Parts: sequence; C-alpha cells; structure tokens
Amino acid sequence: MSKKAELAAPPSAAYFGEPWPEFNDGLTYHDMVRPIDAGLTLIEFYSRKYKSSAPLQGWLQRIQNKQITVDSKVVTIPDTELRAGTELVYHRLPWREPDAPYLLQVLFEDDYLIALNKPSGLQVLPGGLFQQRTVLTQLQWHVSKLTTSSSGCRKTHPVPVHRLGRGTSGILLCAKTKLAKSRLAAYFAEGTSVVEDKYTNSECKKMRKISKIYRALVSGVIDMDEVLIKQPIGTIKYPGVAKGLYVASPSGKPALSSVHVLERDLENKSTLVQVEIQSGRPHQIRIHLSFIGLPLIGDPLYVSGGQPKCFDPELMDESFEKDGGYQRPENPVPGDCGYNLHAHQIVLIHPITNELIKITAPLPSILQTREERKANQPNSS
Repeated sequence: MSKKAELAAPPSAAYFGEPWPEFNDGLTYHDMVRPIDAGLTLIEFYSRKYKSSAPLQGWLQRIQNKQITVDSKVVTIPDTELRAGTELVYHRLPWREPDAPYLLQVLFEDDYLIALNKPSGLQVLPGGLFQQRTVLTQLQWHVSKLTTSSSGCRKTHPVPVHRLGRGTSGILLCAKTKLAKSRLAAYFAEGTSVVEDKYTNSECKKMRKISKIYRALVSGVIDMDEVLIKQPIGTIKYPGVAKGLYVASPSGKPALSSVHVLERDLENKSTLVQVEIQSGRPHQIRIHLSFIGLPLIGDPLYVSGGQPKCFDPELMDESFEKDGGYQRPENPVPGDCGYNLHAHQIVLIHPITNELIKITAPLPSILQTREERKANQPNSS
C-alpha cells in the first residue's frame, strides 16, 4: 500500500452544474405481456402491476389521455384484451419537478473516481417526482459537455456508487470506470457483511476498506461521550413509499453506528455528534439516533424509537394528480428535508491504485464546533 493521501476541497475548488429546465422530458416505460398475463385487459394489467404508481381511476385517465400504446398503436379502450408477446409503452407526460439545487463541488477526481460535495435538497438517483433533478443527471450533462468541448477527451460514464438521502449533504463517491464501480460496490457490501457476521466494532474498523464519518445535530443532550448502536433496521408498509419505509425493527437486518459526542449545548438542549457507520442501511443514522431518543433536529419523519412520526398503515389516499398518479402523501416521507446531517469524511483504499485516501467535505457552519467556527473566521489567527 502506498503512502496516505489526504484530500480536502481547496478554497478555489471546482464546481459544475447546469440550471434545471422548467419541465423535464417525461418518461417512457416499456412492458412485454407475459403468457401468464395473456387475457388481461389493458386497465387490469396496469392497475395491478403498477398499483403503487396510480389508483385505478388514474390509470383509466392515462389510457383515455392517449398515453399508452399497444404494439405501437395508441389505445384508448381500457377493456382491450392483451395477448402474450404484446409490446406496451406508457408515456409519462413532462412535469415540473420540485425545486432542487444544481451546483456540485468537486472534492477529488482522477481517472477512476470523482468525489462530490452534494448539497442538501438534491436527490442522487431518479425516483418519485425527481426524475431529472438528480446528481446523476448533472454528471451526465457534465461529461457530455466535456466530450463536446474536447475532441480528444475520453468519454467516461461516472455513476454514484452509494446513496445519500436527499436532505443529507456531503461526500458522494462516483466511479468513472466499470472496474472502479464494481470494487467500490464490493467495499460497501463487505462492510455490511462484516456487521452481519457479528464482529466487534474494533474488528469491523480493521476489516473495512472504506469508512464514512458524518456530522449531525440532534435534539437532546447525550450524557455519554461514546455510544454504540446495534439496532437492526427493517421495513414497514407506509403510504407513499412503494417498497416500504425503513425503521428500527427487531426482525430487521443488522446495522452498526458508532456515535461520538463533539459538543453539548445545554441551553438549546442539543448535541453535536460525529457518527461512523459500519453498515450502510438506508436512513441508518436518522433511524439509529432517533432510536436512542435523540432524533435529528428538524427531521420531519423519524421520532424517538426509530419510528415514523405518524402513520396509518391501512390508509391510502385514492385521489390523484393531473397526470393520474397519487397525490403527495400528507404524512412525511424519507425524501423530506429539514435536518442537519453531513457526510464529512471518507477514508478508503483506492480501488485501482491501492493508495489510502482521505477525502473531507467542508462543514456547514451549524455542524461546526465553537472552536472550528472560531478558527474559520477571517480574522482568526
């Protein structure tokens, strides 16, 4: 292994990003009717297979609005019977996506990796209402622009290799080659499997090829300086979340978070913490901190116990938007922002060169200690 390279964003760090168009381009979904589905009507096919996308009345509206073709022909009769091998295409109309930032800061880049400082409010990959306004789209636009401006530029296809919640800011690792992507994916998978094998926290740290350190501001004052959280994380049925909501669950998958107190604010009853996660379950830090009774300040979803603030698992609003899809749930969903959580540092073995690399993303002021804020003031010595 070669010597360690410590990297942080310089004052003149590079940024890239293009402003979002008012409307996206819409989407196109392709299906082939399987023999098992032969004989179903058009409305039966879509309302059963894509129940989480729209209620029955919403799919009827889409069919009557000429948004579905059967073997390349527009069909507006919901009771049209389908044959095996029939090609179906649903055209989702363009829509105005919710506001989202677009500028991305480059923290580190070489021929294999690019590490970005993702702003809070920007989704990483397409999903739900955000199909264009994502990190992935900005990466694709950036590469296309570089390729167009330089004829000798070797075209790459950088893609994120892990996720950060939409409301979470900080370091996002992206791979520029297939080999780098597969090795980084293996790093993350190995870390989670080590936790599943019930190694101790110190053993997990020694075995990991990548470690992630976060900063978070929680509600409440932690008495202990160090807290190790081993609560499993599973899913429950939840309105507006098709694959289920991740919560603290005894029957869930193993998860491990190491929490270190940085600063206590007795007056405001809050604590600034550093969290190192040894596994990568979705929303792990938000769930774990709320599980021990210290939810992130401003988190609209998770409360003490690692459970959602309010929900009725049987409640599903059957009203629909102009495009036929479900209305946004009244209850909070995982993508809602408002909390302060920042992926501050990543230390990893470079997937190609085997160099030990430490990447640091600048901290938002609210997640700095008093000493850090003082040191960062222009007149500080």
